[in-house]
Amino acid sequence: MMNSVNLTGRLTSDPELRYSASGTAFANSTIAVQRNFKNQQGEYESDFIRLTASGKRAETFANYFHKGSLLGISGEIRTGSYEKNGQKVYTTDVNVNQLTFLESKNQQANQVDYNNVQNQMNQNQSQEMPSFDDSDLPF
Repeated sequence: MMNSVNLTGRLTSDPELRYSASGTAFANSTIAVQRNFKNQQGEYESDFIRLTASGKRAETFANYFHKGSLLGISGEIRTGSYEKNGQKVYTTDVNVNQLTFLESKNQQANQVDYNNVQNQMNQNQSQEMPSFDDSDLPF
């Protein structure tokens, strides 16, 4: 069996870079991926998917990709869990194997409907999605 995921979307935050005690780099962020159909209001909805990367890929991710960047990724789905306030929380992340720039910095402005992104994030607050307001947007 094969575990392979390909996504295209925009980062909702700058990747967060950390290092383990042994010096291995780890980075994570969230990508907003637009669905390919419209809802009853005639709007496209988005899914917010957590991304993780390690090693040199994590450093590249954190140094060259930023909030609002349009990117393509290939990776694998990873599941996990942890305890929070006595409750078990399950996680699903995409472990990034390949990153691709899909536009130049000059093309990034005005390419995404961040109102739709904000609405989706408000609906998903209970799923511990990151939140931001209009003052956080890069354009």
